[in-house]
Amino acid sequence: MVVAPPAPGWPGVIEAYRPFLPVTPHTPVITLLEGNTPLLEAPRLAREITGGDTLRLFLKCEGQNPTGSFKDRGMTVAVTRALAEGAEAIICASTGNTSASAAAYAARAGLRAYVVVPHGKIALGKLSQAVMHGARVVQIEGNFDQALRLVRDVKERYPTRLALVNSINPHRIEGQKTAAFEICDALGRAPDYHLLPVGNAGNITAYWRGYVEYQSAGAVSALPRMMGFEAAGAAPIVHGRVIEEPRTVATAIRIGNPASWKSAEAARDESGGAIEAATDDEILAAYRLLARTEGVFAEPASAISLAGALRLGASGRLRPHDVLVLTLTGHGLKDPDTAIANSEAAFSIPADLGRLSAVLELG
Repeated sequence: MVVAPPAPGWPGVIEAYRPFLPVTPHTPVITLLEGNTPLLEAPRLAREITGGDTLRLFLKCEGQNPTGSFKDRGMTVAVTRALAEGAEAIICASTGNTSASAAAYAARAGLRAYVVVPHGKIALGKLSQAVMHGARVVQIEGNFDQALRLVRDVKERYPTRLALVNSINPHRIEGQKTAAFEICDALGRAPDYHLLPVGNAGNITAYWRGYVEYQSAGAVSALPRMMGFEAAGAAPIVHGRVIEEPRTVATAIRIGNPASWKSAEAARDESGGAIEAATDDEILAAYRLLARTEGVFAEPASAISLAGALRLGASGRLRPHDVLVLTLTGHGLKDPDTAIANSEAAFSIPADLGRLSAVLELG
């Protein structure tokens, strides 16, 4: 079962949730009709987690956004505001998804885009998007945290001409919170648990803000526990210290010093949730399980949400009839190399019916 708001006539997240966003009725909106992503019920995965049929598990498939990730929700607001404030160009540091989204929305707005990325540490599916949308890509010999420091410094040098569109830009968080509104609208309530990846930590911050604002507006009566998951080799919040050389197969969350660290901890503590770490082996196992059990292809960082759900189920922390939502932050085609490396090799046979029949194993 897919639960989602009606698709026809969807205006994009700013028009759908304008009263909750930092825009006026007269602000020209830069949109690619982002949002309205599927909330897909996943009963087979629910049984994998608990071994029974009482748990309800939903996947928020953010890979269905225009550039294939959740970043578009924040980018529509950030670029709309940048254009309204007279910026000549936008800039970001990125592990991949932000660069793709920033480049697309800059193209839509008629602005120049500059993206700074760690050399050799960005999935080609994401880099290809940035260059095709016309962004100037600058690769540095360093990691994401160093890239972010650079773009923050250059923003200070050109404060009015350049808009920085990483999640340290508050308008990004404002746009991303709309996913929480959509979930509540679709379910008619907030979930009991919301599980999601934590890299730069803007998303857990944004979802919690969205749930709290919806409760304040009287749209929901209860709030979820926010459960964030970092990769074990890039887990600064879990360990309470900056990780100088973060390492993980999940490139989207390969971040050692999250920009939204304190607000992520606040979301965890205020919701009664947790931020934990999952190993690369757990991430890759969940990555394959997600695709082969429910037919949903998400990038490796997304799969950490499922790895976390499996951990919750195994620890006995879930109750019968709990409702869980897992955010899948990006589409699997963002990182095709990891998919190929973690799949069986293709068969190669002559064009012969007998050989094909043998491969089919139909007896």
